[in-house]
Amino acid sequence: MIYLNFTDLNAETQERLIANSKEEVKEKYGKDIMDYATKHNTNLDKMLDEEALRNLYSYKYIFNV
Repeated sequence: MIYLNFTDLNAETQERLIANSKEEVKEKYGKDIMDYATKHNTNLDKMLDEEALRNLYSYKYIFNV
């Protein structure tokens, strides 16, 4: 069995996956994250990026070899 890590993918694929994950996070938790960032005076873009990366590791990847 072969285990591939997210960092094993090429840069273009990583960027596309991060963009998709960021959009998914915005759809699911956008208002909550905005409220939290405003209340605690934190950077919204940084929080979205962090949540997008966390969200990526919840994906189930299937690779055809």
